[in-house]
Amino acid sequence: MEPFVGEIRLFAMDFAPKGWAMCNGQLLSIQTNTALFSLLGTTYGGDGRTTFALPNLQGRIPVHVGTSNEFGYTVVAGQSAGEESHTLIMQEMPAHMHTVSASSQKASESSPVGNVWAARENSYATADASLPDSIMHSAALSVTGGSQRHENRQPYIVLNFCIALTGIFPPRS
Repeated sequence: MEPFVGEIRLFAMDFAPKGWAMCNGQLLSIQTNTALFSLLGTTYGGDGRTTFALPNLQGRIPVHVGTSNEFGYTVVAGQSAGEESHTLIMQEMPAHMHTVSASSQKASESSPVGNVWAARENSYATADASLPDSIMHSAALSVTGGSQRHENRQPYIVLNFCIALTGIFPPRS
């Protein structure tokens, strides 16, 4: 079956078949691809005088153009969004607690390794103005995250999107 010009299909091989091109954002000449340019224009890039770009579907999921009734946002042709990995910021972290373990008994160990905070002679909950402020041991609370990015892609299998350069010009009905 002959494809429509501009039709996008998935292929399992690592090359584009004859009459097709990989959807990798490459620039094409308007002069040699007038039918496809008349359909895509500069929606995906290019200068519109000598070149236009194909959609770039590398590492992306295509979505339908339109407005989401559920979420209230609009997606337009050529729009690119999302990210393959993400670093959480404080506003994105769910509410949670870091519990601190302590003992009401007097300290019996001098090393914090494997131990919890202990009471002084006067209760650990009571401040002693005669003692200077001091910095807690670095192992008292652990750092979480370390500003490392995490994988943000859904499970996947690699296929290539290709666009038809030749074929039947789609009717506009």
